[in-house]
Amino acid sequence: MKLRVIATGGTIDKVYFDAASSYDVGDPQVEPLFKEANVTFDYTIESVLRKDSLAMTDEDRNLIRQRVEASPERLILITHGTDTMTQTAEKLSDIADKVIVFTGSMLPARFRTSDAIFNLGCAVGAVQVLPPGVYIAMNGQIAPAHAVKKNRSLSRFERKD
Repeated sequence: MKLRVIATGGTIDKVYFDAASSYDVGDPQVEPLFKEANVTFDYTIESVLRKDSLAMTDEDRNLIRQRVEASPERLILITHGTDTMTQTAEKLSDIADKVIVFTGSMLPARFRTSDAIFNLGCAVGAVQVLPPGVYIAMNGQIAPAHAVKKNRSLSRFERKD
């Protein structure tokens, strides 16, 4: 398996600055998480953006699309902020012949109690077995991107009714 990871920022990559009581998007956290998990597959990590997803623009989404289309790999994992993950996924919905799985986290990967490791592992498993399409892997669920929405009050993704 050859996997391309496209890191776009979001909570998964956030760094907490205690003195300022603020968060900034830092370096992609996929590399240290993959090393910690001792993964054995071939992967490339491409940092495309370092933004909170609420700050993403249509130009940013077009850039992500361009990077997916330019990727020689068929298997694509995108780390993304959860607030606008479904909007970006929609922009990629007509890309054929690639398996594209979005994931992220509700808490920064650097936090001990983060869901980042679990979500990333689910996404890696999903990208290997799904047919071409665009999916979201969050909270132990894998679903077509158009079929889910974020429930902010419960801090999770759910299927749309």
